[in-house]
Amino acid sequence: MNALNNLKGIVGALTSLTIALIAFGVAAGIVFGDVPFVGGVLDNLLAFVNNLGDSGLVGLLVAGWLISAAE
Repeated sequence: MNALNNLKGIVGALTSLTIALIAFGVAAGIVFGDVPFVGGVLDNLLAFVNNLGDSGLVGLLVAGWLISAAE
């Protein structure tokens, strides 16, 4: 059971790190423009939001999710 708890902790930490990096990439892409790593994150996120739908509500929900995930 201890190994499972350790694995859950590692996966949780990696997930938190990934979400923080995505939020940083989006914010840096907005502030600094097309930076090699950062530009790709912002382009991929925008493509993802466009694939979800052209509704303004979807973009608002994704933006809210990103903001809440960064906190």
